[in-house]
Amino acid sequence: MSGHPYQYVVLRCVPRVDRGECLNVGVVLYSQSAGFLRAACHVDEDRLLAFAPGVDVEAVRASLAVVDDVCAGTGGGGRPTLSTPGRRFGWLTAPRSTVIQPSGVHGGTAEDPEAELQALLDRLVR
Repeated sequence: MSGHPYQYVVLRCVPRVDRGECLNVGVVLYSQSAGFLRAACHVDEDRLLAFAPGVDVEAVRASLAVVDDVCAGTGGGGRPTLSTPGRRFGWLTAPRSTVIQPSGVHGGTAEDPEAELQALLDRLVR
């Protein structure tokens, strides 16, 4: 096996949980062996508003900023203070019924986790 094993989730915007419809807005990638935990997000405002008229786009962006903070280990202000990247990834991948929800966990290997994160964002979100 070549490269660093990793796990990732797709971040989905679910404006109406009761309907279960979603739009992909980001990816979180974690590689323990590379010491890497980062999120990459892209909110296409026009697409999101066409998908869910009236959705609070700024609230979606604020929720995604929390994901970035958790990846970086920034706690406080309602954010969990978790000691390791693995625990932070576990918290981010836990099922929830909020406007931003993670997909199931997927895996792979990559020589460069940052480049893989961007490739996943391009393939699954943009």
